[in-house]
Amino acid sequence: MEDLLKIKDKNIVVMGVANDRSLAWGVAKSLHQAGANLIFTYRKERSLAKLTKMLDKTDLDAKLVVPCDVNDDGSIKEAFSKIADEIGTIHGVVHSIAFAHGEDLKNRFVETSRDGYAFAQDTSAYSLIAVAREARALMTEGGSIMAMSYLGAERVVPGYNVMGVAKAALESTVKYLAMDLGENNIRVNAVSAGAIKTLAAKGVPSFNEILQKIEAESPLKRNVTQEEVGDMSLAMISNLSRGVTGEIVYVDSGYNILG
Repeated sequence: MEDLLKIKDKNIVVMGVANDRSLAWGVAKSLHQAGANLIFTYRKERSLAKLTKMLDKTDLDAKLVVPCDVNDDGSIKEAFSKIADEIGTIHGVVHSIAFAHGEDLKNRFVETSRDGYAFAQDTSAYSLIAVAREARALMTEGGSIMAMSYLGAERVVPGYNVMGVAKAALESTVKYLAMDLGENNIRVNAVSAGAIKTLAAKGVPSFNEILQKIEAESPLKRNVTQEEVGDMSLAMISNLSRGVTGEIVYVDSGYNILG
């Protein structure tokens, strides 16, 4: 399996670990188990403190930890410049970053503010473009960029509101980047994960109802786990998916196929 994955000792940037329930942390664990070298980014000092504590509690090593504010082009450029100086070539990026203001999730969608809409788009969708732009120069051996999406990108999920629109933009961004970067042997895909109790999910008012609905109606009659999302993400980053780009891969117990 190791020969098929071809991920051992590859340098992968993981962006978006908020706590040990984060999808990004699940991906990091799967990558670590497969032998990848991990580079983490963080936005605020409190995020760094949480990440450091989590790393100390596990055997998961970080080859490098760098600050990166995805709402700031200068910060992104500086982060990847530091990665270039200290690591050199990278082979993958896991983009697990999304955010919207609380009031834009709790209020009716029609009441979404202009600033709130722009902020959700900038953080959750445009940031993938900005990150890919800086990462591609370091991906001299090709590689894979992977984003995290959700079913609210293609159908209405009550309470997901402006985040759903941002995820729709993210999924379209994945496809355009895949077309643009394919000639550099860089693949771009997204994993659309089912409902998992992450920090971000707590901001969706209908989250508990969504969990119950998936358990009752999905083909597998259960919710997915962080580990399952992590393992599929490993496949999308690794050589196993070497012929796949521009795709949205669902890890949601099959719930997306229902009408």
